[in-house]
Formats: sequence, C-alpha cells, structure tokens
Amino acid sequence: MMCPSMDDGSPRDPVGVIAEDFAGMKSQAFGLAQRAGLHPVLCPVTVRAGWRRLPASWWPMPLRAIRPLDIPSGCMEPSGLMISIGGTGGAIGAALRARGGRVVQIQNPRMPLRRFDLVIANRHDEISGPNVLLSRTALHGVSPARLAEARRIWMPRLAHLPRPLVSVLVGGGNGRFRLGADEAHAIAAQLGRMMDRDGVGVAVTPSRRTGVQAREILSRALSPKEAWVWDMTGENPYLGLVACADAIVVTADSISMVSEAVATDVPVMVIPLPGRSRRIGLFLNDLSHAGRIRMFDGRMQDWSVRPLDDTQLMADEMRHRLQLK
Repeated sequence: MMCPSMDDGSPRDPVGVIAEDFAGMKSQAFGLAQRAGLHPVLCPVTVRAGWRRLPASWWPMPLRAIRPLDIPSGCMEPSGLMISIGGTGGAIGAALRARGGRVVQIQNPRMPLRRFDLVIANRHDEISGPNVLLSRTALHGVSPARLAEARRIWMPRLAHLPRPLVSVLVGGGNGRFRLGADEAHAIAAQLGRMMDRDGVGVAVTPSRRTGVQAREILSRALSPKEAWVWDMTGENPYLGLVACADAIVVTADSISMVSEAVATDVPVMVIPLPGRSRRIGLFLNDLSHAGRIRMFDGRMQDWSVRPLDDTQLMADEMRHRLQLK
C-alpha cells in the first residue's frame, strides 16, 4: 500500500496524527488530512513495556502507557485538530480530547464513540452514531493527481511490457489469511496461465508482508515468462504499477490495497486466500455488489468500471462538520 508523503512543503494547517508507526495507519490518516487540505505531522505512539498485555481501551491512564508525544504547536488549541487511528491511537486520542483537544478517530476505537468529535469508519466496522461517518473503502492518499504524476514517471519504465498490462499487488499472511509457499505457487500458476492464454503483460509488486519464500516463488515462476517482478530494491513501484495498469489483481488480505486499487478507472480482480475475516468479507461483498471487483479466476477480465473512492467525500464532510477553515 502507498504511504503518502509526510511533508510536501505546502503551507497548510498542521494536524497531529496519533498513530503507531505502521504504513497502513499512516496511509489512511495522511490521506484524509491531505485531501482535507491539512498538513499531517506524525506523532508516533510508542507503548511502554508491559502495557501491551492489556487492550488499549482498558488502559486506566493511556498517556502514562506510552512515551511522551511530540504534538505540533497549536494542535491542542480549540481551533487545532488531531487525527487518531486504530485501537491504540484511539485510546490516546480520547485521552487528549478529555484534555481539551479536538480529535477525529479513524476506524472503530472499540470504546464509546462520544469520546471523539468525529469517527470515520468503514461500513464493515458495523458501527453507527450521530458523530460517525461511514466509508465504503479505507481512507488513502491515492488521488487522481498522484496517479497522474506516477503514470508520467512509470509509464516509460514499464513500456517494454506487453499490453494490456496487469499489475499484481501481493500482500502477505496475517492473523486471518494465509499466504505461504503453497499459495504463492498457486498464484504464480494462475498468473502464468493468464499470460499464456490472454497475451497480457504482468508486473508484480510484493509488499513488506510478503514472505521471502513467496517472493522467490513468484519471481522464479514469472520472470522467465518476461513478467516484471520487483526485487524489493530501489524505488518502490507500487503507485506506478497502480497508475499504469490496464487491470489490477490484488490479494484479498489487505483492505487498504484493494481500496487503493478500486480508486483507479480499471477493472480490479481479487485473489482469494485461505482463511476468514468477517470484516474483509463484508468489505469485498460490498465492492462486488457495486460491480467494482471480481474474483480472480486465472483469466484477464475486462468490464466497464468507474473509480470508487470515498476519501475525498469523508475529508469534505469532516471539514464541514468541524467547521475547518
């Protein structure tokens, strides 16, 4: 998934992002802030030893459970703003709001929603309330402008590949889905058959969560067929592959990667993986019913689509509700 730049040099109002230093969380919070015309500044949350044994929502004094935060000047003022994300970030955000700050929470905080000025979650989080906004997709920074710039840079670099070009976004195993050697062999076989039968070009980008063995299996199987497989060195091609694709294939383990893929104007096919997640299942069903994704069956599929991205809508509504200037 893409993590937006943390500082683009533009004169925007700063907003403190209260989050653990994970790419997926930063991508959502920075994407929301930047689409709202704000300047996000990461205030990384580092939990002290011992406190991780308890869920963050149970912490009696959340600010004592973490190392001191470096919050930008003005963010704790009545006109300032902070964005918290996830369960740990939410516990800290709620504590800061109790001290007078204004806090927008991303994702279900798993605590009373009234403890935040605004909560922006996904439909599959299955929460509701007067201060809740629900998005069909995860928040992100893959805007049309960023796609256009990435296309300008990466199109010449990928010009040697056959067209149509299928970009493949590979995630990794997690607590809900498995993506090991067996799954990598199956994915490689499907992609290879698609190249043979449909004459497409293939460009593959693993993620940091893709195991070394899975990466090697994909590369050994597809590189001889003249697919381009990123070797995890040099510039990350993720956004370039998303921007230049004629179709996208993405593994089912990552809501963020699927959300960024469907923000484009090309068909998106999802690779199912062994495992189960109610939340991801609801998310994929929603996009499938909207006609935005189809399950990958080893063949190139083409159908008429429109970009699906609720991030700008969420950013605009946040500005309206909080009366941000």
